[in-house]
Amino acid sequence: MSDSPIIPASDAVTVPTPARPEILAPAGDTPSFLAALAAGADAIYLGLKHFSARMQAENFGLTELSRLTDLAHAENARVYVAMNTLIKPDEPAAAYRLTKRLATQVRPDGLIVQDLAILDLARQAGFEGGIFLSTLANLTHPDALVEAKKLGASRVILPRELSIDEIRLMGEACPEGLDLECFVHGALCYCVSGRCYWSSYMGGKSGLRGRCVQPCRRVYRQGGPAAMALVRNAEREEMDRARQEQSRMDIARKDRRGSRDARDRHDDRRDGRYSRNEVAALAHGRGRSGKQGNMRGPGRKEHSGRWFSCLDLSLDVLAKTLLDIPHLVSWKIEGRKKGPHYVYHVVTAYRMLRDNPGDPKARKTAEEILQMALGRPATRARFLPQKDNTVPTTPDGQTSSGLLAGKLRIEQDGSVVLKPHLELLPQDYLRVGVEDERWHATLPVTRRIPKGGSLIMRLPKHKTPKAGTSVFLIDRREPELMRILKSWQARLDQFPGRQSKAVESSPRMPVPVKPRPRPDMYVRSSIPQGKEMRGGKNQLQALWLSPRSADISRTVVQRICWWLPPVVWPGEEEALRRSIARLWRDGARHFVCNEPWQRGLFPDSLDENADLLAGPFCNAANAPALGILAGMGFTGAFVSPELPREEMLALPRQSPLPLGAVLSGFWPVGLSRFGLLGVKTNEPFLSPKGEPFWARQYGGNIWIYPGWPLDLTAKRQEMAAAGYGFFAHMQENPPASLPDMRRESLFNWDGSLL
Repeated sequence: MSDSPIIPASDAVTVPTPARPEILAPAGDTPSFLAALAAGADAIYLGLKHFSARMQAENFGLTELSRLTDLAHAENARVYVAMNTLIKPDEPAAAYRLTKRLATQVRPDGLIVQDLAILDLARQAGFEGGIFLSTLANLTHPDALVEAKKLGASRVILPRELSIDEIRLMGEACPEGLDLECFVHGALCYCVSGRCYWSSYMGGKSGLRGRCVQPCRRVYRQGGPAAMALVRNAEREEMDRARQEQSRMDIARKDRRGSRDARDRHDDRRDGRYSRNEVAALAHGRGRSGKQGNMRGPGRKEHSGRWFSCLDLSLDVLAKTLLDIPHLVSWKIEGRKKGPHYVYHVVTAYRMLRDNPGDPKARKTAEEILQMALGRPATRARFLPQKDNTVPTTPDGQTSSGLLAGKLRIEQDGSVVLKPHLELLPQDYLRVGVEDERWHATLPVTRRIPKGGSLIMRLPKHKTPKAGTSVFLIDRREPELMRILKSWQARLDQFPGRQSKAVESSPRMPVPVKPRPRPDMYVRSSIPQGKEMRGGKNQLQALWLSPRSADISRTVVQRICWWLPPVVWPGEEEALRRSIARLWRDGARHFVCNEPWQRGLFPDSLDENADLLAGPFCNAANAPALGILAGMGFTGAFVSPELPREEMLALPRQSPLPLGAVLSGFWPVGLSRFGLLGVKTNEPFLSPKGEPFWARQYGGNIWIYPGWPLDLTAKRQEMAAAGYGFFAHMQENPPASLPDMRRESLFNWDGSLL
């Protein structure tokens, strides 16, 4: 293709306003992009082949995107590019080059970003469009908006967990010059965006990198045989440990005198592991102390369900309540992995709802169109908090996307047959079962199948499903839509793409600093007592800040490092601000902020004794992001615990801030504002692979933990040599009924972060 002039967004493009917000459509491929334009979307957001939080989507190359952007601008629509992933230590230069190529070759209207680094790199690259902070950046309370504006953001995308009242509160608190964007439709995650490490902790496929394998969609079980499975796992591990210890004892007897001394050393080396007697006690429902624990034996009925698998958000007719909220200028539709059928129908429906808020006929038509969009069953989640059904899960129901087309039959000859409840068309796309079932598969329909007809499902032998397996229609290419897309493809073909050009420049990187040693922090949720409070020379007691912990005696306030919560909701901000002000007045100066935006809860001018660290939930993983944190007034930072060894060890040499790391303890795999249906807190539950987890409620949030702790203590010396000056130990007390599995996690240390 030859080079062609860039077509800028037309001056005639309608600027979105709270009275007429834009309909923002997703696009994971070219047909979906064209479907969005055909349905009348005002703006389209999409991802590239790199740095996109939906890496499973097809996504776009720059040459193709330049054509699509020109087409959109010619049709008075805007294009936003998602570069909303965590940036690893070795990636800032590549992110800079890609952003510069976007700025010169494509000229999109906005970038959607998660990592603070892109705020800096985009401006260095000459990008002149808007910078939109993603939900992954976790801006959840009013003061966060002020901090975002200070850093140069032009829009903030609000979290899906907010109610209509909280959205209005955020709008009223929003500073001038900053816009807001709100999801109105699409998939929900159980965990708060930017606070989910589940997929990464279990195998290095990070949701913050667009690689989530959705462990929340699986079936989990608790009680009865599930509880006993935990005991059996613990017993097997104890027996293996005992055999290893016996082998070491035999060697010790040969090298040292006295079998009694060897036995004593064996006892000393137990390190808190379970003995066989303790395992037997667990099998009868007792914890380590011998007291009756919460875990029951087989007498208690096992229950299971998709406890964390959410329905789809659909505000539909309630979307009109978002009109005229200050600064709220964008209604966003989730679905970059969806096809053109979904995009066309959902955009059409919400455009009708926006343009005809008082027309009952239009509302009814829009609802009918949404029912045809092939999404999951719908929920309003927490949008109307006064309602009882604010937990958007149905553990015993169907939370897979698509319209149920029928259930499979296994014929006598072994063939797998579907007799659909509805007519199937050529190019329809079907999904067999759900994602965590062995026989899960997707396949196209190649010919018309009438309602009640027979479709032989040709599946690999190893994926032969059981009779009764559900089949879902997940995408449809109806003839009328195909004709529409064909005409839009013809328009697109008139626009020549622009070839990429090499970028010769490099970004300016911040100047690294020397390590600064600090005492180890022992982070607790409850107030330490007695000797725990005194600690040691190289220990600093740390407390999660809450209204209860802030009531601690003034005499010890200065000796504690206060950790702010990883999520602050709008109604919690004022109480948190008062607690900080009181602690500050009483002499507290050591704080760890677990959102960059929490910097705004402290005085603008900090005295020389102030010590504000950026916490591990800030997900800092590269030098430019750390440079922004330094500019905000932070004196040090904990790095993202997701980083693998090579990248973890490389970062201190690049960092403009002294660095620390979480070394040990129970690291949560996720935090959620949604409640629990089916699963009990403070009791172990198992994944389909027998992996134990447990949940605990703190305030209004559910914290989900793995059954085994993070433990990098053996790597401490290596990390200190690389430049880490301080470490944190998460002192969370697991349920008494959770056996000590002796499985230790290095997180991604020995693996990779995809």
